[in-house]
Amino acid sequence: MLVGTIATNVIGRRVLHQGEKWLLNVPLFKTVYAPVKQLVAAFSPDSESGLKKVVIVDDVRRGMVIGFLTREFTIDRGAGPEAMVAVYVPTNHLYLGDVMVFPRAQAFFPDLSVEEGIRIFLTGGMALPHAVRELKVKS
Repeated sequence: MLVGTIATNVIGRRVLHQGEKWLLNVPLFKTVYAPVKQLVAAFSPDSESGLKKVVIVDDVRRGMVIGFLTREFTIDRGAGPEAMVAVYVPTNHLYLGDVMVFPRAQAFFPDLSVEEGIRIFLTGGMALPHAVRELKVKS
């Protein structure tokens, strides 16, 4: 609570930022802290670089896969650019999982928030609604 109180004011933010910069110079701390901080930021609803939306992909080998969109990008394998999506699929724990890349055309974006998607994984799928609709794109 004390750290939170200090961090909410301008001087406290500067002190914490300087402390963080100093600690990032410690080899072992840097190796562990940076990925954990990135992971926490990914699950924050305010994060621009985190989990963007829930996605369901029809994978030939695994069936339908549910995960979180982390990035949309293009890849050029010689026949022009192809639209792709990177999907984070949690495994045993929400913070462990696989990153899978699929063609954008295979992706279905259900009308579920990231919070609802996290709840689905934490409950082993029991929080899935009875009916799932495609997310309406705002034009």
